[in-house]
Amino acid sequence: MKDKNKKNAAVQELIEGLQEDLSREYQAIIAYTVYSKALKGAQWMNIAGELEKHAHEELAHALIIADQIDYLGAMPNASPRPVKISDKPEKMLRFDLDNETETIAAYRKRVKQAEAVGHYALAEQIRQIISQEQEHQHDLATALGIDVPNILKEGA
Repeated sequence: MKDKNKKNAAVQELIEGLQEDLSREYQAIIAYTVYSKALKGAQWMNIAGELEKHAHEELAHALIIADQIDYLGAMPNASPRPVKISDKPEKMLRFDLDNETETIAAYRKRVKQAEAVGHYALAEQIRQIISQEQEHQHDLATALGIDVPNILKEGA
């Protein structure tokens, strides 16, 4: 009985983490939508198009995470994390880059949690999301002319 309670607590912790991830995905959808339209100037047009594409991909991530929360027996939340706004393109891109870096770190933790409770399919879906989030991170760092933040402290 003790092991079952421990697993139930671990699943509940996984659900809570997924709810946070879902809020982060909502934030990303909003931010990418706004930023893709707010970027002005010829030098930002290519990245504005990429941000619009990212918004669609983040929606796909949100749907996957919401589906998994439902599968685990909980109701997906409807609360985005706050979106930072700026009239400076570099700041908007930096906000996005910081959010992507945080998201990747959170998803890496979620993979470990999912595997620890035997939800291997969920772990695999999150790995696929991580791959796209890393692509977003790379796009943003490239647009800013900086190196991609190193987040390999805990391994891939």
